[in-house]
Amino acid sequence: MDFERLYPEPGTRGARDVATDLREADVPDDRPYVALNMVSTTDGRITVGGRSGPIGGAADRELFHELRANVDAVMAGAATVNTERYGRLVRDEDRRRRRAEAGLAPDPLAVVVSARLSVSPDVPLLQDPDSSVVVITESEDELEGCRASVRYLRPSEVEATPEDLSGRVSLLALAPMMRRLRADGIGTVMCEGGSMLTAALLREGLVDELFLALAPKLAAGTGPTIVSGPPFEPPLEMTLRAVHEAGGDLFLRYRLHR
Repeated sequence: MDFERLYPEPGTRGARDVATDLREADVPDDRPYVALNMVSTTDGRITVGGRSGPIGGAADRELFHELRANVDAVMAGAATVNTERYGRLVRDEDRRRRRAEAGLAPDPLAVVVSARLSVSPDVPLLQDPDSSVVVITESEDELEGCRASVRYLRPSEVEATPEDLSGRVSLLALAPMMRRLRADGIGTVMCEGGSMLTAALLREGLVDELFLALAPKLAAGTGPTIVSGPPFEPPLEMTLRAVHEAGGDLFLRYRLHR
């Protein structure tokens, strides 16, 4: 499917070209480069009937999978993994081949954030023997019956600075966890939500850019938005990097001000 670039200069690109720009990311030395990938209705809702799937169209799904195919790891919160029934992250053999040709592992690392270990072990991702999963959690328990390769990152296993923990009720500061992932060779991370996790990453200054697919749909209601929780004071500022259109959807790409 063609993506018509409206900004910064007009042109036509494929989803693969839009996504491979991530490989040019300026990866920090002390943490991975983190991009958020979210889809929203025009009135700001990120779920319909509790799921994000009904919002995006064919173009959104194509870009979603191409973005996954260009990063070292895909991150999501437990509620998102459970609700969306995550499976193997890159199933298409052509995308897996292209990843290998680019020097990436055939499958991205799956990073699941679950402070209380509330992710269900029966989700397809955790039952896939070819998937590698890191679970970031405060819990000392472990998931039972997983066929995927699963390891755990806990506050007790990483070195946190006073700044990491300042003002936090929970011990699950994400900055030291991200430092560990970077030390383990993870250079780029795509975070797919939910809104509590995206807010936590933003509050800790761990996000570099936002991919936002805006669908021509109105959902109304009081469902979640891209980020949730207390307001950012002052609001976080972003710079618009690119705008594409495909299938009636708008695809906005922003850089967060570090």
